[in-house]
Amino acid sequence: MPASPSTARAINDRLALRLLQDEGPLTAGRLKQLTGLSRPTVADLVERLTAAGLIEVVGEAGEQRRGPNARLYGIVTGRAHLAALDVRTEGVAVLVSDLVGRVLAEASVPIGGDIGTGPAVEQAVTLVERALKESGADRLHTVGIGAPGLIDPATGELRDSSGLPAWHRRLVAALQERLPEARVTVENETNLAALAEQREGAAVDRDTFVLLWLGHGTGAAVVLDGALRRGASGGTGEIGFLPVPGTTGLPSATDCEGGFHSLAGSAAVAALAREHGLRPAREPVPGEPAAAGLVRAAVARATDAAGDTPDGARDGAPGSGLDDASGRFLDALADRLALGAASVVAVLDPGCVVLGGEVGQAGGEALATRVADRLRRMAPLPTQVRPSLLGGAAVLHGALLTARESAQAELFGGH
Repeated sequence: MPASPSTARAINDRLALRLLQDEGPLTAGRLKQLTGLSRPTVADLVERLTAAGLIEVVGEAGEQRRGPNARLYGIVTGRAHLAALDVRTEGVAVLVSDLVGRVLAEASVPIGGDIGTGPAVEQAVTLVERALKESGADRLHTVGIGAPGLIDPATGELRDSSGLPAWHRRLVAALQERLPEARVTVENETNLAALAEQREGAAVDRDTFVLLWLGHGTGAAVVLDGALRRGASGGTGEIGFLPVPGTTGLPSATDCEGGFHSLAGSAAVAALAREHGLRPAREPVPGEPAAAGLVRAAVARATDAAGDTPDGARDGAPGSGLDDASGRFLDALADRLALGAASVVAVLDPGCVVLGGEVGQAGGEALATRVADRLRRMAPLPTQVRPSLLGGAAVLHGALLTARESAQAELFGGH
């Protein structure tokens, strides 16, 4: 049956708003071309959305074109402000943006493991309030949080997980109390990273893929047919608990030591690098897992050696023992990563595995190619292996994407 007039208007309005979100400011004529709607229909929706305070004139198109037809319409970006948080065991990073995702302020703070739950929560909430003030906004509409651990699918809240700081679970309630007008949501950090890689990173052309998170810890996110899969208890992707060969024991229900985490977590990767004689960077990147710097340096040395770059005066010169050690280290790391990836591939057949997190990004194509070679020998299913393009920043990107979509769904829902 044909849509009622009100339903048709709502569909047309949402289409126009989506185009303005994706394309940026447009003239009414360009909206007509992109939507296929008639000129009067476009004129009506522009008037309607302007009256609702959702779009506004932001300029004119072309110096030679004047008058109503040249007006550029854009979303009223200040209609709502958003915050995204990346909550780690060792600290918090936050950014504040406008309604279309333009970042207005960023901040971060380390939170030591010896600090109490109350002071830790206060530090994190104060950081958000400071970023909000620096952004020039007076309040937040939506706050998206990425955090390690399981999200209860029934309540949408962080579940009590062993090994994670108690302040993580307290933070959501504290933010909701201090920001009563804001909608506060939380999602597993690896899931948010996968959403970001799908929208803006290594998996933009994939509806089905698995992101293997390689940072301080390990995890996986599963996207099948365009949808993020969380599982019955919210635990899809807890790959750190996966029993694998090469460890000294087996994981338990409360401790992932002995599982894949023991081979691929940052501490394990750093230990593997030491076994191959590699040293950490003299000036590590603040907040970055030690393993990422080691992998990045190994890739650079191995790449220089393969390209026969003449530089015999420095460590890692072509043909030196350090270059050989770098290659052997990357080979050994790929052996480990392939164990976890092969298990995922055998069960899900995702067709693509993204090596995510800081370590996956640091490894680049050099590490991804090595893992892909091993997967071809271990798994019967064809699988691409790609390095992350966003690295650790993917969590904040994903949290902002979900906050923006939630706010826009509410604000645009009636139009």
